[in-house]
Amino acid sequence: MPASAVIHFGDWAEFIAAFAVFLASHAVPSRPAVRAAMVARLGERGFLALYSGVSLLVLAWLIGAAGRAPLLPLWPFEPWQMLAPNLAMPFVCLLAAFGVGAANPLSFGGNPRLAFDPEQPGIVGAARHPLLWAIALWSGAHLVPNGDLAHALLFGFFALIALAGMVMIDRRKQRRLGYEAWHALARNTSFWPFAALLQGRFRPRSYGVDAKRLAIALVAWLTLLALHAPVIGVSPLP
Repeated sequence: MPASAVIHFGDWAEFIAAFAVFLASHAVPSRPAVRAAMVARLGERGFLALYSGVSLLVLAWLIGAAGRAPLLPLWPFEPWQMLAPNLAMPFVCLLAAFGVGAANPLSFGGNPRLAFDPEQPGIVGAARHPLLWAIALWSGAHLVPNGDLAHALLFGFFALIALAGMVMIDRRKQRRLGYEAWHALARNTSFWPFAALLQGRFRPRSYGVDAKRLAIALVAWLTLLALHAPVIGVSPLP
């Protein structure tokens, strides 16, 4: 391992700055007073559009900064490791596409205009936190072929935050709604993906697939696959 990668702060300055800006871009707008002021000025949709746009730009910077950080190998690269993100990303896109379009009062994201049916919770019955599981799966799968310190910190951080976020949201929702009311909504869902289905608590009346959401997931997956090499600089294919 090159010792200079550890002792020269300047080599890590961009990565540290990008990480700090990423954390600030999420922490500051989430403060109630700041969010209320921004929503009052921009409206709910305007706030969400601005927040999402800034988040994506800062995330792109952070990923790029990780690639430009000093290379400190933690484990050797093997070609088979590329299978992990390639197998995971279709499921990531499916979870994200269906999670964004679903009614879900038990987690963040989803479509607030839709009514939630605790008897037939849809994707929420497969995973109570579909968007957070998408982040956890994305980061965990990308951690496998990226065995250097910068990328381990990057993807490990996202995986940890996603998993911890699910626990925190469950606890916060139980406090706000009361455990009985929360349990009435969550009884046919599960923290771990597909646990409610395997346990027989959630039995879908129909296994029909939302073609629109499926198409969105497919387009997102193919777009990410096509843009990975020109944007990230590394081919995603094994």
